[in-house]
Amino acid sequence: MNKNPLLFSSGLPPFDQIKPEHIVPAMTELLATANHQIDIFEASLTSNFSPSWNNLIAPIDDIERPVFRAWGPVGHLLGVMNSDEIRLAHEAVQPEIVKFGLRTAQSKQIYDALIKLKASSAWANLIPPRKRIIERNILVMKLSGVSLDGPEKTRYNEVAQELASTKTKFSNNALDSTKAWSMTLTSKDEIDGLPDFSVAFASQDYNIASKSTTSTPQTGPWRFTQNGPSLIPFMENSKRRDLREKMYRARIAIASTGDFDNTPIISKILTLKQEQSKLLGFNTFAEQSLATKMAGSVEAVDRLLEELLSASWSGAQQEHKDLESYATGKGFQEKILEWDVAYYSERLKEEKYQYSEDELRPYFPIAKVLEGMFSLVRKIFAIRVEAADGQAPIWHCDVRFFKIFDVASNEHIASFYLDPFARAGLKRAGAWMDDCIQRRKDGALLDLPVAHLVCNGTPPIGDKPGLMSFDEINTLFHEFGHGLQHMLTVVDDQGASGISGVEWDAVELASQFMENWLYHEPLLRSISGHVDTKATLPEVYVTKILAARNYRAASDMLRQLQLGLTDIELHHRYLAGGKESAHEAFARIAARTSVFPPRPENRFLCAFSHIFAGGYSAGYYSYKWAEVLSADAYSAFEEAGLDNDLALEQTGKRYRDTVLAMGGGTHPMEVFKKFRGREPSPKALLKHCGLITV
Repeated sequence: MNKNPLLFSSGLPPFDQIKPEHIVPAMTELLATANHQIDIFEASLTSNFSPSWNNLIAPIDDIERPVFRAWGPVGHLLGVMNSDEIRLAHEAVQPEIVKFGLRTAQSKQIYDALIKLKASSAWANLIPPRKRIIERNILVMKLSGVSLDGPEKTRYNEVAQELASTKTKFSNNALDSTKAWSMTLTSKDEIDGLPDFSVAFASQDYNIASKSTTSTPQTGPWRFTQNGPSLIPFMENSKRRDLREKMYRARIAIASTGDFDNTPIISKILTLKQEQSKLLGFNTFAEQSLATKMAGSVEAVDRLLEELLSASWSGAQQEHKDLESYATGKGFQEKILEWDVAYYSERLKEEKYQYSEDELRPYFPIAKVLEGMFSLVRKIFAIRVEAADGQAPIWHCDVRFFKIFDVASNEHIASFYLDPFARAGLKRAGAWMDDCIQRRKDGALLDLPVAHLVCNGTPPIGDKPGLMSFDEINTLFHEFGHGLQHMLTVVDDQGASGISGVEWDAVELASQFMENWLYHEPLLRSISGHVDTKATLPEVYVTKILAARNYRAASDMLRQLQLGLTDIELHHRYLAGGKESAHEAFARIAARTSVFPPRPENRFLCAFSHIFAGGYSAGYYSYKWAEVLSADAYSAFEEAGLDNDLALEQTGKRYRDTVLAMGGGTHPMEVFKKFRGREPSPKALLKHCGLITV
């Protein structure tokens, strides 16, 4: 057992050694030890116990840390190197992990000690981040059923177990359904209109899937899938309307049929959440969720989303009319349908701004994009990013490792992994940042933060490196923003370091803030370098990209509002198991949030992992809530002067010292006011989107 790599006691997880067969024995041993230690600790919490940070919070952290230090890599590998073996091991251990979490969260001895600590004279001497940690622990314990007894507690724990396993099943179904569908094309006319990189990628994918070398970009066959690097270019460029329809219909049917059908799972998840909320004394799951969020109430969420809906509705209507007029002018005789929108939107954009996304890709090799992104954060945040490949164990050959240094002190302050490319069938869809190691100080020992940055970008094709679309660059900047908040924290207690303890609807501030820089001319040039000539992005393209920034911005806004309002509806007003299905509720919301309502057979919700398998339940509105914060934060840099190096340095230091440094140790509204000098306003967001002019 001593050789089990999951029993590592410090440092980076040994990803190159961890195998599925290590998971169950390691977690069984760690959980047994932790449960025994909790027994002993609870017994020590007698009436004579005098609680303090060092004899209450610190011991709990010490008990829990080995369990979650090992479980973290298991969950990470489930997302990035999925396999039947890892799934089985994960499923075997997950119930015990949930039970352990509930054991500590429902400990009345620990809860009473926390209450006693808050009421003691020692409270006044605690630093603010530690007070926030204790108050949040008290709230989380309340929301975990610490006050429940008897049958109610038993049922709450049963619901928690069912939710955990059902969410995992939802995620696996979405991954498996996506993996199971593909479209193989064999004739030249079937790939008409597709850019060269898309055809080459489809050829390469065919060879990988068939384990052959028979396909070439010139002759095919070509394999297309529902993964982003395959799907998006196809929908935007294929001249074959029938094939776009086939691709679209497959997209809205992901995880909605056969063994992968998530429809009953959606109903089960919503029913379990409703029951959980009732047990805790809430009317709805949304009320329960918002008890820990910055918005605080469903009414506050509704107000923001409705305000943004009102501001964008007429613009979206006009954008759709413009699209219809354009298509008609090009000889399209039929009504525009869902599988036509991306295609004609891209054609209109090309004609209006005189460039295509395909033209841009060669200017954005991933190595050059990273170089420019790292140069930006050095300039505004005074940090230096250095490649450290080979200095950390990795889980796949695509993965890279980097270290971050403070420029002033030359001190190593953080590190991160970057897993940039799509891996069909192995990596779940989307992109995310997760913590590998949190910043934590224990006496003279300091654990430096380490982040996982995971994307699903276009991989290298043939002898060409990964060439990024503008959307993929945007995603990379977004996840790096999350990573910066995790890595540049100065909070030494892990319960409030980085994004820990940050209210969920504020956690997207740092990520969306980074996206704004893509429309700063010097940055655009710095992240570009033609894959063959090394030439930076020509001025003509820079001008066109800036001009196209708000192309169909109102329609894009409506899409996000539709998802946010659907999420709140399902978790607040909707009754699972009633006459209306979740799909019908989605259609009802879409009828007033889209100029293009979904088709009756649309089963998009079956793949909406954010709210059914991830952390965005009754929280998807957070993207817009935080976008208000991020746009307003970026406007501080605009006001200081984006071309004024000294002003950028000063504003960047203030941003680093507040938003990126203070973590969950201070309420996000106070953090924002410390940076901005006032509360946030939605005007900056609406202005950036071109929906208002002042």
